[in-house]
Amino acid sequence: LSNGTYHQENKRNFHGFGNKLIQTLVNWIFKSKINDIMTGYRVFSKTFVKNFPILSEGFQIETEMTMFALNHRLRVKEFPITYRDRPEGSFSKLNTFKDGYRVLSILSALFKHTRPFLFFGLISLVFLTASLFVGVPVILEFLKTHYITLVPSAILASGLATVAFLFFVVALILDTMAYNSRIDFEYKINIFM
Repeated sequence: LSNGTYHQENKRNFHGFGNKLIQTLVNWIFKSKINDIMTGYRVFSKTFVKNFPILSEGFQIETEMTMFALNHRLRVKEFPITYRDRPEGSFSKLNTFKDGYRVLSILSALFKHTRPFLFFGLISLVFLTASLFVGVPVILEFLKTHYITLVPSAILASGLATVAFLFFVVALILDTMAYNSRIDFEYKINIFM
């Protein structure tokens, strides 16, 4: 936890914005209150080290570590540190946009794997909303005239509703699988502790 010093010392415009965006998204996904997701200073328990599968390389690993800990309900504590920007003449290997894209990519992939009901439920909701947007005029016309002239709209609305239903079923199935995976993980770490 940079204790506010990151925002004072950092001279790169979009880094602070990107860090805040990732922090907000991770906290929303896991209903957590992490204040500094992107810090490079970490201390790990033996349980974490033995069980954390490193799936990414580069800057996005910080997001992956945090999401792994939150998903498996491992204890996360933040301690204040003082952040100082790079000394004059040194350079960072980080590329704001390229690394930001990588972090958002791993975040979306892990979101899909760790919270599939929310991920696919949101997609289902988008298709359901589109179905209602297209289908309500068809329903209103039928209620008024007992006849449907907007046949293409009716077909599109029913197709969108079907896709919404399929995404909802996928959300339920994958959520059950993710839940069982978390149970297996907790059972495994409790046996070997």
